[in-house]
Amino acid sequence: MIYPYDPTFMLLIPAILLAVYAQFKVQSTYARMSEVKSSKGFTGAEAGRKLLDSNGLTNIKIEQIPGNLSDNYDPRDKTLHLSEGVYKNDSIAAIGIVAHEVGHAVQDLKAYFPLRIRAGLVPAANIGSQLAIPLFFLGLIFGAPMLMDIGIIAFSLAVVFTVVTLPVEFNASKRAVSMLTEGGYVTDKEAPLAKSVLDAAALTYVAATAMAVLNLIRLLALRGSRED
Repeated sequence: MIYPYDPTFMLLIPAILLAVYAQFKVQSTYARMSEVKSSKGFTGAEAGRKLLDSNGLTNIKIEQIPGNLSDNYDPRDKTLHLSEGVYKNDSIAAIGIVAHEVGHAVQDLKAYFPLRIRAGLVPAANIGSQLAIPLFFLGLIFGAPMLMDIGIIAFSLAVVFTVVTLPVEFNASKRAVSMLTEGGYVTDKEAPLAKSVLDAAALTYVAATAMAVLNLIRLLALRGSRED
């Protein structure tokens, strides 16, 4: 939410630039690596099934879903959701993304602590991300400090969620590279290519965290200006 002559918006410019670069990086890297076929010939679905089974996760289903880069692991129904471009593709990008999502499934199996924290923060983070900014600026417009404070507290929960997400995503990518190399799913030459896809995706989470943190600083600055 932007208001005329609000100098605090300048705080967000670095995060906005990083977010634009991160999106460009992930899209361009994914496009390039989607054209590089895996020497082993596994499609995303096939690699996913083998990776899950080798980690004792035979109960987890794999389903195709619409969208581009919409792949995810849902711990609630124990399902690996793969986009069409990943599910049917035998590219380096596809197996890299699949291995990352299997990494989340392994985290779930092993009760990885940051993942458990993130799961517990989901309800509060959802509320915070949806209501915090409107509440804060209503308080700012109508001179209601209590509403501003409630908005800051609610938004802080969303910020904590984004911060906790970083180790969860980095760890899943680390597990992915390890599973692919140790399991022989990629060659020594292919491993850095698969890692480049995961590194590009990780940058989007860094950008989201930077945006959240700088937005919180912005809210605090605006709140402080009302006390002058």
